[in-house]
Amino acid sequence: MKSILYIGHGTRSKEGAEEAQSFIHRVMERINVEIQEISFLELTSPSIEEGFLRCVERGATEITVVPLFLLAAGHIKEDIPDALSSLCKRFPNITVNIRDPFGVQGSILDGIAGMVRGTVADLSPQDSILVVGRGSSDESIHAAFAEISKGISERLGIEHVAVCFLAATEPRLQEGLEAISKQTAGKIIVIPYLLFSGLLLKEVDQLVNQRQALGLQIIHTGQLSKHRVIEDLIIERAIER
Repeated sequence: MKSILYIGHGTRSKEGAEEAQSFIHRVMERINVEIQEISFLELTSPSIEEGFLRCVERGATEITVVPLFLLAAGHIKEDIPDALSSLCKRFPNITVNIRDPFGVQGSILDGIAGMVRGTVADLSPQDSILVVGRGSSDESIHAAFAEISKGISERLGIEHVAVCFLAATEPRLQEGLEAISKQTAGKIIVIPYLLFSGLLLKEVDQLVNQRQALGLQIIHTGQLSKHRVIEDLIIERAIER
């Protein structure tokens, strides 16, 4: 019997965990597969092992693993395969298919462009955009965000699109905000390249609010899971053959 195991990152934020659960349940309702379970890599329950075992207990003979990660970094390349490796050995008769992360996709960039247009009524070529990534020590992250920033720039007709990160690599959020605040001639639109709310998004909120209090024209779009395109992509991943 076919099943789907969704794997989120996990968060210490109760609000972020609840949002992720609610989002995944919306996805599950749109997929005609009886056995579907939720799990998280760290910080949030249930664990990957717990979700996997729950699929087995419900009669799964084939498990499609759908990682809810935007880009392929250490978690996708190492942590998730490591967590699944021992489970595959314990249950050799169960077929396990691991889907790829979303990667840099035109549909996601189209969705982000639409989200910006819906958030900023009077978008201008003089405005600037700051894309905020989670960050990773994986060198491929910088190449991915270069592609993301170029795609957003082309879709919105805004030349100045900068990138910063919340952890593990440079430039960091504080530096990115200070640099773009000095350079822009119009509004600053901050796009957190994060699926869900949580402690990292709260850090973005706090620094944006501080600059709004100083009178800067700075607008925050919020997390990407607010846009339906992400739901659609997860469904495509889950049911593709």
